[in-house]
Amino acid sequence: MKELSLHILDIAKNSVKARADCIKITVNEDEEKNLLTIDIEDNGCGMSEEFLKTVKDPFSTTRTTRKVGMGISLFEAAAKQCGGKLDIFSEKGKGTRVSVCFEYNHIDRAPLGDMAGTMVTLISGSPGINFIYSHTKNGRNFTMDTAEFKKVLGDVPLDTPEVLLWIEDYIKEGISDLQ
Repeated sequence: MKELSLHILDIAKNSVKARADCIKITVNEDEEKNLLTIDIEDNGCGMSEEFLKTVKDPFSTTRTTRKVGMGISLFEAAAKQCGGKLDIFSEKGKGTRVSVCFEYNHIDRAPLGDMAGTMVTLISGSPGINFIYSHTKNGRNFTMDTAEFKKVLGDVPLDTPEVLLWIEDYIKEGISDLQ
């Protein structure tokens, strides 16, 4: 994939399928340590120890429509190509965390990409799920929590076009302030 945000979207969609009601996406850009870390954590159904051992294999999937699941293996390959790694922690009935790190200034590292668009896509597709997006760059932090939006908006759904446009602008501005 050309952008890391597309990998994040893919993994977060897996969390939705795992019946999570809270998905936390954390991006940490640390230029001093030359590290980019990405964590996607959910409170979904989790994976058995048996499945967890095979989940990085592209021919291991829970899908019934096809026998291939490339998302995790491609994300891991992108990390390894840039001096990084991908780890998965999961417990059946409690949830899953995918943790990926990259050498920040590696010439082959894909750009982070459109995180605002990724988050809006996730929220519009699953407005009932609480999404927390936290982005830190060199110690400065921006956090977005859809639970806070829901409190303010009351009965106005998050997937209303005007609300989604506002959320996208809010995220873009928050990321821009980190620069």
